[in-house]
Amino acid sequence: MKLVDQAVSSAVEAHKKRALGSRANRVALLNGLADALDATAAELIAIADSETHLGVPRLTGEVARTGFQLRMFADLVSQGQLDSVLVNPAVAGPPPVGHPALIRDYESLGPVAMFSASNFPFAFSVLGGDTASALAAGCPVVVKGHPGHPKLTERTVEMAQSVVAAQGLHPGVFGLVTGEGVEVGQSLVDHPQIAAVAFTGSVHGGLALWARCNARPRPIPFFGELGSINPIVALEAALEKDSQALAETLAGSITLGCGQFCTSPGIVFLPSGALGDQFAVQLKAALAKASTHAMLHQGIQAQYDKRISQVRAAGVQTLVEPRDGCQAYVAQTNLATFMASKTLQEEVFGSACLLVQVDSADQVCQGLHAVGGSLTVTLWGADSPTNGVDQILRVARQIAGRVLFASVPTGVAVAAGQHHGGPFPSSTMPSTTSVGPDAMMRFLRPVCLQDAPQWVQESLHA
Repeated sequence: MKLVDQAVSSAVEAHKKRALGSRANRVALLNGLADALDATAAELIAIADSETHLGVPRLTGEVARTGFQLRMFADLVSQGQLDSVLVNPAVAGPPPVGHPALIRDYESLGPVAMFSASNFPFAFSVLGGDTASALAAGCPVVVKGHPGHPKLTERTVEMAQSVVAAQGLHPGVFGLVTGEGVEVGQSLVDHPQIAAVAFTGSVHGGLALWARCNARPRPIPFFGELGSINPIVALEAALEKDSQALAETLAGSITLGCGQFCTSPGIVFLPSGALGDQFAVQLKAALAKASTHAMLHQGIQAQYDKRISQVRAAGVQTLVEPRDGCQAYVAQTNLATFMASKTLQEEVFGSACLLVQVDSADQVCQGLHAVGGSLTVTLWGADSPTNGVDQILRVARQIAGRVLFASVPTGVAVAAGQHHGGPFPSSTMPSTTSVGPDAMMRFLRPVCLQDAPQWVQESLHA
């Protein structure tokens, strides 16, 4: 496609000319983008609200998070905290003790294709974490705008490109391609000069693009966040302590943003018997008072309705039906039914939650293994390693990128200790994170310089 060729060619030219080769350029650009975002926040939030229905308070917080991420990467680049040069002076003598002079440096991958997410129009979109971390690594970015918020995309790109121009940077540093069909995205991924892809979206769409990345004559990394069920294990100790508060917290979590979060909890493993039954009643009552809003677009709504119909048909007991003003759906079943149904083990994107009754720690572990890879697992009441809690934690660590011991998984802190990724299908590169400082390392590769002359050493990280 002509527009894709133009955008990628410009990005390649910017990379060849090392437009983001110096730390000073990257720091200035990232801070400049954050400043421009702040200056246009009110305008952008109004546009986003009209296109996404997510609400001004939620979008205001998301803009603040996006600006924070940009400035965080600027600080990291300035300080050289992540991509610092490692020097091993030569050691005389034969190997393995002796070795030549070695320097480990980092090389940016090249132009990155970044697919904007529909459910985070700022934090995982045009100037979101993937863009910020790629720019911080010195990679030009070609954004694939999401058709769910086209006006916001256009205005944000216009603002960002004005910053690039004002700083005298090559325009290929930041490009955009748009289009509602799959052809534009496929063409972008197939382009031989794209060096990596960052994607947040559906399992179906992500798998298709991942396959194309691997089918290229020269395969490239695909950093995809695809889908996650985010199970919660509610142990008896937690329910005995305050099941009412937990039910209200869960109701708020599964209805937040109409459930359109990658960390929305989709399954709760509950003890069979009185405690579990009481929690189900309390959750139902909490959701009776809850409200949601329209989903991001009709395609997501249609898929949500389809998945709810499939869950209903899988032999579950429906506890909460969607109603006017609230999209939430909650059903309950036992472990045997859950284990026998692939339908129940797959994500429902939206305000939906399945309560699964279990009788032992062994059954919890069976259920967690059936869920498979997840961004998060939450353990309520894991205050001691007794009664199989240590066994449950071992399984939780095996299947998730983040294990919580309190609260709910919605909300992902932008911090050095964060890991936002997990085993497939939650992400395609479970050893990498899309949130926090280490997200930048996805777009760098190590290069060892052996016995480098002085001029090469002096040129490193100017």
